[in-house]
Amino acid sequence: MDLRPGATHEIAWTVTPDKTADAMGNPGVRVFATPWVIALLEQTSNGVIAPHLPPAASTVGTMIEMRHLAATPVGMGVRAKATLLETDGRRFLFAVEAWDAKEKIAEGRHERFVVPDLAKFLERAMKKGA
Repeated sequence: MDLRPGATHEIAWTVTPDKTADAMGNPGVRVFATPWVIALLEQTSNGVIAPHLPPAASTVGTMIEMRHLAATPVGMGVRAKATLLETDGRRFLFAVEAWDAKEKIAEGRHERFVVPDLAKFLERAMKKGA
């Protein structure tokens, strides 16, 4: 893959009721839930790599260090940016950030690994449940 440090990707979402802390079991806290912030950052990071992967391959997240800096209400847009910091060809480390319409809401680092054959990876994982 021809990915070098500095490569970036950005995505935007709108905070919906199903992405709140309330929906995740924290009654009354109707703001963007931390696990959903993490999902946004992971999806953004994967977006840097995915266009360069062969058809059978995918990536998996293996580490995240994230500070959730500010609450975002339902209906507000959020956007995230991932910047590739380093890679060895299979391991990718990103700086990740997210903002809502008013301020930065998250920052951190995220690591992903390439899974060369997703079907084999899933087959091994499913054997755990057998």
